[in-house]
Amino acid sequence: QVQVVESGGGLVQPGGSLRLSCVASASGFTFISYTMSWYRQAPEKERELVAAITAGGGNSNYADSVKGRFTISRGNVKNTVYLQMNSLKPEDTAVYYCNAGARYWGKGTLVTVSS
Repeated sequence: QVQVVESGGGLVQPGGSLRLSCVASASGFTFISYTMSWYRQAPEKERELVAAITAGGGNSNYADSVKGRFTISRGNVKNTVYLQMNSLKPEDTAVYYCNAGARYWGKGTLVTVSS
C-alpha cells in the first residue's frame, strides 16, 4: 500500500507564503513514474484540483485561481512533491490533499489564511 503524507500546513496572514510537502512511499513504488497532484477542499465545497506535475516533471498545470501564485515541483530522489504558495488569500483556506497517480491519497494538511 502506498503511503502519502502531507506536511507544511498552518496559519498564515493574507499575502504570506507557505510550502507544502508530500512524501509518497511503499515497497516497490516507483515515484518517478507517477503524476503527482495537489487538491484542496474548502468548507462546504467540493474537492478541486490545484496543481499537477507529470511523472518526469516536465509539465505542470494549475487551477486558474492559483496561477502565478502557486508552484508545484518534485524531488524524485526524495519521493517528494512540493507546493509553494505565495500571495495567499483568505479564499485559499482549505485542507490540501496530495494525490499520487490519480489513485493514492493522503489525509490532508490544513491551510488557514487569516489575519
